[in-house]
Amino acid sequence: MGETEDKKREKRHQEDLERLRSFRPIDDTFMRGLFKDNLPLAELVLRIITGKKDLTLLKCETQADLKRVTGARSICLDAYAEDSTGKKYDMEVQRSDNGADPHRARYHSSVMDVENLDEKQDYRDLPDTYVIFITEKDYYKAGKPMYVIQNMNLTLNQPFEDGTHILYVNGEYRGDSDLGKLMHDFNCTDAEDMYFDLLAEKTRYLKENPKGVNEMCKVMEDLRTESYAEGREEGREEGREEQAKITAVRMGKKGRSPEEIAELIDFDVETVKKWLQTTEE
Repeated sequence: MGETEDKKREKRHQEDLERLRSFRPIDDTFMRGLFKDNLPLAELVLRIITGKKDLTLLKCETQADLKRVTGARSICLDAYAEDSTGKKYDMEVQRSDNGADPHRARYHSSVMDVENLDEKQDYRDLPDTYVIFITEKDYYKAGKPMYVIQNMNLTLNQPFEDGTHILYVNGEYRGDSDLGKLMHDFNCTDAEDMYFDLLAEKTRYLKENPKGVNEMCKVMEDLRTESYAEGREEGREEGREEQAKITAVRMGKKGRSPEEIAELIDFDVETVKKWLQTTEE
């Protein structure tokens, strides 16, 4: 038994080493390792993307969990940074278009607002926030290096000046500018092909240095553990919903109103009505 488990672990380890060789900075798993405890690299990337050459970061946290409203959907930010002027930055690498949906950017921005305003603080105390999606493909398919989104007063055709900023960086863009070179580097698997020394140095460490390789293998193992736990939780939730539906239908046949049923089984009324309607059909 123990021998079988050892073989399984060794097989997973060899698979992880193979995956590691193919990783690029635009892969979120690898980004975890690149930006962890690496303020200079995060600072370099943000300076290039925002155009703020004097930007100085005070801190940068990878895989930052934000949730301050009970029952609300939590988010886990790839990289969450704060600069010396108090501005907040959320950097996300997105390989699929689904992950870069504008509604997701809006939600990230709103959760950052809730995270950064305490009870009794004035609304003007909200810091400027930047949600930055670095997408593997050109999300807006217009060939631009970057797409800058902000709220507008349409009547006056003026910026709304609410301090929120959303940036979509085109990962397909190549050019002689620093942004073009950065996107080139974000798509490289080999440190030797990169323009920026800071990015190449950390990539080389994580892929070639035994300590760095162990760090990345630990990241991949942690991700497997997280995925397994999430899968079990989703399974429990699906089971709970199925049982609630069965109970709702039974109660409906006994003449209980959708409102009564919803209160008793702790589900929203519209969902209960949908279940009862489907049964009737």
